[in-house]
Amino acid sequence: MAPFKKTKKSSNKLKKNKSLCVVPVEPRVNEPDWWLCFWQKNSTTPVSPQLAGLSIPSNEEEGFKYFFRVAKKTFDYICSLVREDLVSRPPSGLINIEGRLLSVEKQVAIALRRLASGESQVSVGASFGVGQSTVSQVTWRFIEALEERAKHHLKWPDSNRMEEIKSKFEALFGLPNCCGAIDATHIIMTLPAVETSDDWCDQESNYSMFLQGIVDHEMRFLDIVTGWPGGMSVSRLLKCSGFFRLCEAGNRLNGSTRTLSGQEMREFIVGGVAYPLLPWLITPYESNGLSSSKSTNFNARHEVARLLAVRAFLKLKGSWRILNKVMWRPDKRKLPSIILVCCLLHNIIIDNGDQLHPDVALSGHHDSGYGEQCCKQFDPIGETMRENIAKYLVQSKQITPTK
Repeated sequence: MAPFKKTKKSSNKLKKNKSLCVVPVEPRVNEPDWWLCFWQKNSTTPVSPQLAGLSIPSNEEEGFKYFFRVAKKTFDYICSLVREDLVSRPPSGLINIEGRLLSVEKQVAIALRRLASGESQVSVGASFGVGQSTVSQVTWRFIEALEERAKHHLKWPDSNRMEEIKSKFEALFGLPNCCGAIDATHIIMTLPAVETSDDWCDQESNYSMFLQGIVDHEMRFLDIVTGWPGGMSVSRLLKCSGFFRLCEAGNRLNGSTRTLSGQEMREFIVGGVAYPLLPWLITPYESNGLSSSKSTNFNARHEVARLLAVRAFLKLKGSWRILNKVMWRPDKRKLPSIILVCCLLHNIIIDNGDQLHPDVALSGHHDSGYGEQCCKQFDPIGETMRENIAKYLVQSKQITPTK
């Protein structure tokens, strides 16, 4: 999913833990209920400027979701995924200011709060009564564990699941055999002078890392690629991805075809004008060249479907605001893992039937301040494919979906 490899050291630790026959017994934790202490301390704290307009709920259940983005049931599920790793690995130094060992639940809460708020480690630590170094240790331990244990929440669908997705896309947008929507966003950071280069400096003169994602009709991430410098174009990012190689080799988007008006229609995804027009990636007609109701109708349907990916990134960066802030000198080898875990958490919320607070998602665009890129590359087969879809939409005479 990304052009980076996990270090053998961390990977071997997790594999060793995974092979244990007996789940380690969690050390006895002699501390008051962590949530009660946290709630009493933070429920009246002034809202940070970054969350202006999003007030702390007075209801504890909603308050829990405000601070950690997930309901208590989903929180417990996340704890169950990482418990074995957090218990079996030596928790040296992971104590609060009163000298008590941190429970798994408190460790997960600290990590989720750090990812959800994007606040400094010092600020997050103060809200839990722990030090900055503890927040750093706990967050990274959690990221390593969830990255390994939650893989099943972000994977390409099997044939049966893909048929469901295609059926939903057609029912919602009228697009036959559509498997998803693609988009990309920048994760902005500052870099030490010795690490700066033109590769990491993007079109808006920010140092950034790219994240590309493909989502289904529920805005669930099906595939991501990250780790690449923000200085490259979106079209180049696509071509550097494993997804592109798989599609070009006929090993992805290679499921059942549809015959429409005598024309065979393969599986495809929809993307914006920053992407090339390909047989398996359909982009809109150029807006300045619309000459018929056919192309106008196609673009309207295409746009509503494509906006699923835009909205997914708005939810992702709104929920896990560490991705929406300027990261201060992050380790570029670790940043892809942080991004991946935020995407996993995004999917876990959807998979568990959880609902985000309605005001959490960002407003506007997930890449605020960035101008839209435009790719002029096209494949003649992709052009024919788009034309066939546009003709089918006219013939089907379905009602144009609303945004």
